[in-house]
Amino acid sequence: MGSSGGTMQYSRRMVWLCTYGCPLLCLHCHSESGDRPSKVLPPEKMNKLVDVLVSMQLRSLSFSGGEPLSVPALFDIARRLKEAGTKVNLFTSGWGMTEEAARKAQGLFSRIHVSLDGPTPESHDRIRRRAGSFARAMSALERLDRFADKETSLGLDCTVTRETFDMLPPFLTEIAPRFPKLNFARFGAVCATGRALQEPFLSTGFLSDEQISSMDDPGFTANLQKLAPASLKVETTGNKDLISGYGCWYIQPDGGVQAMPAYDFSVGNLMEAPPEVLWERCTNMREDPFVRSTLDAVKGIDDWIKAGHSLIHRFGRGTQQDAGVGAARG
Repeated sequence: MGSSGGTMQYSRRMVWLCTYGCPLLCLHCHSESGDRPSKVLPPEKMNKLVDVLVSMQLRSLSFSGGEPLSVPALFDIARRLKEAGTKVNLFTSGWGMTEEAARKAQGLFSRIHVSLDGPTPESHDRIRRRAGSFARAMSALERLDRFADKETSLGLDCTVTRETFDMLPPFLTEIAPRFPKLNFARFGAVCATGRALQEPFLSTGFLSDEQISSMDDPGFTANLQKLAPASLKVETTGNKDLISGYGCWYIQPDGGVQAMPAYDFSVGNLMEAPPEVLWERCTNMREDPFVRSTLDAVKGIDDWIKAGHSLIHRFGRGTQQDAGVGAARG
């Protein structure tokens, strides 16, 4: 972001993958949660990390994961950040959204995204690899809708795969009308990262280049909007911005900072180095000649898949890069 007065400025927007723990094993999960250690911090260290986040004067922080509702301190952390002036958002599968949680969430989070990756139990549960996950998401939406207030925007969030690309209308004509206080439905193309780069998803799950481009077409969005209830806004994206490697902060459960949103190799920890230093390391990693040549060569989904494999082979998964630019492995 450049410098001012000799001090590196950093993004004021953040996504915190606050746990890798998850009851689901989604085929496309970018953080590969559910089958790796949760890495949730103990209370003392959690409080220390939140102190750092508060000091950063963030404009917004989105809780993601894994399943954020599995973090016992979630609501207390969110409240601390909100009281410090940060807009907090929640991404959840709905698993664990009790009536008490739904009540607490209202007015605390600015936006709540409930993940729904298929419009039927069969399609959603197959992608999420857990029977009953569709029913849990519906139950979460019902509870959130019941307690909804004007301070919190409630919506569906669908990661669109090859299987579900032609299934988008029922989200708007059959599911959305069930929840009168639903504010938005967001459809985003699946990204070439995380578990999506592994089989069985790798061979059958990605959209075509044409389908990805259509999701950035205003006409495509407008056609879906015509199907939606009048009070609901439809949002679509091909997620091509993630190919560049740039973006807001993405931090891991223990405070590790990812250089790029779509790839989980770390450049250091917010509890061990100043934010300005870590942001500079992120910038250095993004401008590393190998990284830039790899990502700048991406023209379509096949290139993106190859780029993802190349970056993982070069830097590993979750490895520490103290200087911000790592040496090749092997």
